[in-house]
Amino acid sequence: MNQDDRDKMKEEGRDHLDGGGGRDKTWPEGSGCKPGEDVPEAWGKKREDRKEKKGEKKEEKEGEEEGSEDKEKEEKKPEPWSPMKKVVVGGIIGLVLVLGIVVGVAWWMYARQFETTDDAFIDAHTERVAPQVAGRVLRVLVADNQEVKAGDPLVEVDPADFQAAVEQAEAGVAEARGKLAQAEAQKQVAQATVEQGDADVEQAKVSEENAKAQLGRYEGLSKEAQSPQRLDDLRAAARNAEAQRVAMEKKVVAEEAQVQLAQSQIVSGQADVQAAQARLDQAKLNIGYTGVRATIAGRVTNRNVQAGDYLTSGQQLMVLVPDEVWVTANYKETQLARMRVGQEVEISVDAYPDMEFRGKVDSVQKGSGAWFSLLPPENATGNYVKVVQRVPVKIVFEDRDSEAYRRLSPGMSVTPKVRIR
Repeated sequence: MNQDDRDKMKEEGRDHLDGGGGRDKTWPEGSGCKPGEDVPEAWGKKREDRKEKKGEKKEEKEGEEEGSEDKEKEEKKPEPWSPMKKVVVGGIIGLVLVLGIVVGVAWWMYARQFETTDDAFIDAHTERVAPQVAGRVLRVLVADNQEVKAGDPLVEVDPADFQAAVEQAEAGVAEARGKLAQAEAQKQVAQATVEQGDADVEQAKVSEENAKAQLGRYEGLSKEAQSPQRLDDLRAAARNAEAQRVAMEKKVVAEEAQVQLAQSQIVSGQADVQAAQARLDQAKLNIGYTGVRATIAGRVTNRNVQAGDYLTSGQQLMVLVPDEVWVTANYKETQLARMRVGQEVEISVDAYPDMEFRGKVDSVQKGSGAWFSLLPPENATGNYVKVVQRVPVKIVFEDRDSEAYRRLSPGMSVTPKVRIR
């Protein structure tokens, strides 16, 4: 043993058990021996004997544990089955397999009679309520999810501005009618003037004929009986009578033009009256539009209007959902081979799993859903990948008077089963 090993044993308190068996073996303090005395050789032998005994006990313990584990494994090893037990178990397994096959075949025979899909929902023609005139909301007369009938008032718009427009239109109608009456009076005056002119023309014609007759008779006299002055006077009278006739005829033409002008003013006045009446009718319609009413019977949904809001024409106020609903089922195109109009349908609604509804196929859409989408497929461009298309099928309910039918709402998920065989 070198010095380093002694120092290490001294630090661990085992400096008195030096394995060398020589002078370095000393008793520890308090052992009754004087320090520095040699440790008897028997001390080291006893210590080695104890170590050997501990090793033997440990080996015996490990042997016992291995024996107990082997014994437990032998105890857990299952006993072999008897022939009768094997026959019974085999029969049970065979019976279960046969029963499974029978049930599977029966289920396949039953399921092949139907075409079903989970891509289906309740559908309806909803009515979007919007005002036809702009204005401030005076009152909202309905609440959310309230039942209404066709013609019931929903929203009232302030009618003050529209009432003023009605009064203004009424004044315009009165003014147009006054102008029309004035044009008709002017026509009557012009017509009378024309009639008077016609009489004056006739009188001028008589005077002209008389003057020409006198001139003719005087010119028929002999030269000795004629007076040059008298002849000139008769000739001047005849020309004067002719000029008066021509002037009267032109005056009549002018008066007839006045009649035509008055007639055109009457036509224009009548048009003005009609336009003013149209503006009045429109003003009355607008004041009628201030009361927004329900066009169909249904339930108020998606209401987004409050008293005091300013509305614009066409702004959506709420949606009316009617009681009449149906099912739109998007079947795969491969499921439509045996589907016909009028076939019976069993309908399961996810919202009411305990209720069962019945219906029938009403129609099949002429075209797939993708064909009428915002961006229909363009199969002639790019790389083509065939995708099974879905075609909407309309299914109507049979019992439309039941309470369960009235509880259905658009958008609910359903699972229809169409009996095709």
